[in-house]
Amino acid sequence: MITPENIAASSKETVESMLALTAKSFEGVEKLVELNLSTARASLEDGAETAKALLGAKDVQEFFALQAGLFQPAADKATAYGRQVYDITSTAQAEFTKMVEAQMSGTQQKVMALVETAAKNAPAGSENAVALVKSAMAAANNALESAQKAAKQAASVAEANFQTLSAQATTAAKAAVQAAPKATRRAAQ
Repeated sequence: MITPENIAASSKETVESMLALTAKSFEGVEKLVELNLSTARASLEDGAETAKALLGAKDVQEFFALQAGLFQPAADKATAYGRQVYDITSTAQAEFTKMVEAQMSGTQQKVMALVETAAKNAPAGSENAVALVKSAMAAANNALESAQKAAKQAASVAEANFQTLSAQATTAAKAAVQAAPKATRRAAQ
């Protein structure tokens, strides 16, 4: 039976859940901001060191050699940054999903309990309507579970694609670094 106390308790739970989700969202944003600040700081420091090294080159060949030697570390740092962003966002998404699933599960149980209570107190002859509501609830639960499974599969595919792309980028960067000395020699001739 629905009472003012039940409504108040449900409202309180909803507000607490929303506050918890908001806090988790802010945690993820804080981590991304910290990562971006440290990356920007490191980029500025690296840029200053690179400029000094390039300005200190004695000839064109040394300039190109220094420049070629900078590509691999820059590619590695970009790949590491991408991995860190992915880790932060996927962790936040997993925590968010876990909290939403727990909330949905609790809500489903409450709705089913409400349907059961209503069925017990329903007038005679309403069995078909009660069966229809229960069937609709079961179908909705199955649809939700299917959507959750599909979302998890999509996240797994995205993670695998990210790992593959990251490995390919690293391989391409290494190949470019290995080819750079040849280009430097040709440029110096």
